Amino acid sequence: MSALAGAPDVVAVAGTLEPFLGPLTGIVVDSAIFLAVVTATYVLYKAAVKPLVRRLFDRQGLDEHARRPLQKIVAFLVLFAGVTVAFGAAGYQGFLRSLATIAAAATLAVGFALQDVIKNFVAGVFIYTDKPFRIGDWIEWQGNSGVVEDISFRVTRVRTFDNELLTVPNHALTSDVVKNPVAKKTLRLKFVFGIDYDDDVDKATDIIVEEAEKSDAILDDPAPSVRLTELADSYVGLQSRIWIDDPSRADFVKARADYVKAVKARFDEEGISIPFPQRTVSGRDAWSEPGSFGGEPDGGVQ
Repeated sequence: MSALAGAPDVVAVAGTLEPFLGPLTGIVVDSAIFLAVVTATYVLYKAAVKPLVRRLFDRQGLDEHARRPLQKIVAFLVLFAGVTVAFGAAGYQGFLRSLATIAAAATLAVGFALQDVIKNFVAGVFIYTDKPFRIGDWIEWQGNSGVVEDISFRVTRVRTFDNELLTVPNHALTSDVVKNPVAKKTLRLKFVFGIDYDDDVDKATDIIVEEAEKSDAILDDPAPSVRLTELADSYVGLQSRIWIDDPSRADFVKARADYVKAVKARFDEEGISIPFPQRTVSGRDAWSEPGSFGGEPDGGVQ
């Protein structure tokens, strides 16, 4: 049913245009009504709905991790409602019924064709609800690492530390182990210092702890600690355990590098050596030249 049979204003406009458009008047008027309603919906969303949703999110204290997918859902629902109203206002009810029938018939085929998309969508919902990581977090998975830049319902975009952008299907981040080193406010770092077997273990331990206590980047609580963890082929391994606050990738790398450098300098000052691997070849009997194959022991020629 055309919109021309509706409001008197529409009929009046159609009567004005009919001398110019002739039989196309109904099509033009219906199309104009459809576009006007869609445009009005878009303007309404930008001018009123979006600011209102933003204020609501601010009041609820939602972070960026939750805002983006919710904003996309609200935008989709508002625009979908606007298009639906536009079809009705333009008198396209018959088209809507036909479209619904076609959509119902195509649902099964689309479901099979979009299995991966649906799987990633469901995984995106789990990422949103479980919050294993947020935008700005540094994560590691399947040998990859980087900072999360964006989370959508299909993919997550991660910027590596080589400034490469990885677009990761959400399913890959929910079906395997994801390491989030910055999920908590503090991060423990471990580093093994190898000293010579002839060096004083207690003295080396004191140096490692003292240098940790001097660093501004390392926390005093929990306190730094050192444990003798291995007796390797060429060194005694002393594992240092330190904690840093509000970790990021940059803080982690810099704090560890500065700390290791300071300990190395103190070891050099105190005469504690960091040995390199050595191999000693020895045998029980004296070396003797083997005889030639098939010959006499004295090497004579037959």
